[in-house]
Amino acid sequence: MADLSAFTPPSRRRMPEVPVPVLLAALAPVIVPQAVMARRFARVMPEPAGPRAGRAGEGRPLKVLVAGDSSAAGVGVAWQDQALTGRLVRRLARRFDVSWRIEARSGLTTAGLVERLEGARAEAFDAVVLGVGVNDVTRGVRRRDFLRRQARLRTLLRARFGARRFYVTGLPPVGEFPLLPDPLRRVVGLQAARFDRALRGALAGEEDARRVPFDTGLDPALMAADGFHPGPAIYETWAERMERAILRDFG
Repeated sequence: MADLSAFTPPSRRRMPEVPVPVLLAALAPVIVPQAVMARRFARVMPEPAGPRAGRAGEGRPLKVLVAGDSSAAGVGVAWQDQALTGRLVRRLARRFDVSWRIEARSGLTTAGLVERLEGARAEAFDAVVLGVGVNDVTRGVRRRDFLRRQARLRTLLRARFGARRFYVTGLPPVGEFPLLPDPLRRVVGLQAARFDRALRGALAGEEDARRVPFDTGLDPALMAADGFHPGPAIYETWAERMERAILRDFG
């Protein structure tokens, strides 16, 4: 998910990889004004209150880092215990002594997350949960640049944070976000799907990385009030999928 206040309208020049360039050209007079209006009327939601690091549970030690954009930060709920990290830690604490930390902020692209982590306190982690990429799509980052920056992110996490395993969230179905009108929703959704397929291919050759798909349908009633971020039930489903993936390696 993303901070839509930084939304950059798509264009033919900045999105050359969208499968139907002729369609994009035909829709440009419609989707550019739609992007401007979506940015103007998007509700700016705060990051949830609560600790961004802690320890919980009993058992074998497990150190978990959650890093990414506004969704990784928990935007869409009021408290961290309702967000991805809180839900995931509660689940993992049934089996492990979990030390956890959040390095996430609204509006971050992959490049922005790299910059944040370069300046963050170094610490070794067993499991790194990543949720970033939608802002790359909405800001017109080229697919090859997105993949290069994602690879740099994982390299940094291995070298500076001793990451043993990565759990990379697939890009969500942006084409189902209630906030975005058609045909803007369709255009951004197509690009997000292309990025997701490319990311899946890139991760296939890395033994320490698992892609955790975000491929469930998005019920508007379960999303946050802004129509762009997860609500509590979606965070619960996301956490359950992450727990399953982590237990494959550490359970």
